[in-house]
Amino acid sequence: MTFEIIDTDVLVVGAGGAGCRAAIASSEADLDITVITKDILGKAHTVMAEGGINAALANLDPDDLCEIHGRDTCSAGAFLNNQNLVEILVEDAPKRVYDLENFGAIFSRTPDGLIMQRPFGHQTYRRTCYAGDRTGHEVLATLTEELRRREINIIDEVFATSLLTKETRVVGISVVDIRTGNFKVFRAPSVIMAAGGAGRIYDVTTNAQADVGSGYALAYKAGVELIDMEQFQFHPTGAAIPPAARGRLVTEGVRGEGGILLNKVGERFMIRYNPRSMELAGRDEVARSIATEIREGRGTENEAVYLDVSFLPTKIIEERLPTMLEDFLDIGIDIRNEPMEVTPTAHHVMGGIKIDASAATNLPGLYAAGEVAGGVHGGNRLGGNALAAGQVFGKIAGGSAAKYAATAQSPSLNRRAINEEYERVMAPLQREDGLSPSMETKQLQRVMWDRAGLFRNEQDLNAALQFINDHQKQITSQLAVRNKATRYNTEWINALELQDMLLVAEMFVRSALLRKESRGAHYRTDYPSLDNKNWFTNIMVAKHNGKMTLQNTSVVVTKWPPPWT
Repeated sequence: MTFEIIDTDVLVVGAGGAGCRAAIASSEADLDITVITKDILGKAHTVMAEGGINAALANLDPDDLCEIHGRDTCSAGAFLNNQNLVEILVEDAPKRVYDLENFGAIFSRTPDGLIMQRPFGHQTYRRTCYAGDRTGHEVLATLTEELRRREINIIDEVFATSLLTKETRVVGISVVDIRTGNFKVFRAPSVIMAAGGAGRIYDVTTNAQADVGSGYALAYKAGVELIDMEQFQFHPTGAAIPPAARGRLVTEGVRGEGGILLNKVGERFMIRYNPRSMELAGRDEVARSIATEIREGRGTENEAVYLDVSFLPTKIIEERLPTMLEDFLDIGIDIRNEPMEVTPTAHHVMGGIKIDASAATNLPGLYAAGEVAGGVHGGNRLGGNALAAGQVFGKIAGGSAAKYAATAQSPSLNRRAINEEYERVMAPLQREDGLSPSMETKQLQRVMWDRAGLFRNEQDLNAALQFINDHQKQITSQLAVRNKATRYNTEWINALELQDMLLVAEMFVRSALLRKESRGAHYRTDYPSLDNKNWFTNIMVAKHNGKMTLQNTSVVVTKWPPPWT
């Protein structure tokens, strides 16, 4: 077997906000930097982040401090957060926002010309900086232009199939070039994983089609530790109609600007669940409250509730929520005059690849940033902290990876492992008949939504795990694609993605089964209470002797103690 080898010093996997920021930071060194992405540059899921980016700038609330931002982050995260990472996040976030501004990002402004900040859920002060309700788009457009300006190597439309290792260090990545169908290898002493989230394992999600969790799967297969994979955030407000758009994000900015939630009889029901914070309670709490209203028969005929901003001044809606206005006008709803229908939707992985303060993993040469990295958000993420974490840890990962690459020996490849990976990748093309990737994917998404979603219990989780294990065995020998061509064969790529999705789903479900309590976004109807005596722990997932193993480790508290201590 022959394959093309592409050498680079630092390889960034993913071109979203975190990956782009990492590449920019790495480019400060005199090294060869390459970014690879499954989509085309500028099309990452970051563009779908609407509401804003958190930073304690104190432009509107002079009393806001980084320390208060950190306390809010840990409180929202049920104190599962790695507090060292939280401290870095809140202290560096203002600098990274100003970096974006210096790169050319245009934020909404106060009358005095300062960056405007809006209130978001579970936050003491107004600290969410925004660009209307297109903040993610502004961030990514700015970063991609900076990538081009720095002449960083960008190779799009390639699908990463495995992390390559040799002698307990990373040496590169194997990929399929989607345009040609060729199998290739990128050889690099430093790799930054910034491959995004995994919302597509669920039937209803805000996530882009590309967010199938491959970054988690690649890391796990290479022996990398992951943390708190049961903590998956369901955004409270996804669009309920039309059916084809169900789950599309309705930004928290709608509630931040004063939007209220109503059930089908017009009752502002959050007074029942959190009379103090109402619609700006934590995302986990608002999502469960909406789901409870629907389950108990107080939802609309579309299994939703109403989100209303029609009482706000028209100018506020048009200037601060233009995307929401346009999206709902497209389906015949004018939010200036009538409410939206919304329902919870799978949104964000709080867990992920375990990193330290330098964004390093337990595999030498591998770094991680963005949604694929775990630890900073704990059990529930503050809205606005995702864009912030991507910028903060993207920069750190880029600097760390460049420093490592500058002194690392030139890596050599394990040809036998690459040959084995090639055989795995090509297998679905070589079978004449077998299981359909699209049908198998739809089944997995439905099972995860029904059995391992917002509300969980042992019986449902065991049923989901049984489905996952059965289908993992089947697709190894039976998954086949009808189209045998390799150029732009999306069915083939979907077949490879499905294998990653099943592996990530297994991590989620096994972790959810182990945590016998309700904490953060993880809610067990059979264990509905917080159990600080037995479960104030992080759950680690790793591969040992070919098997998935889980281990509890005590949460380390350094700066923001939980109320029960």
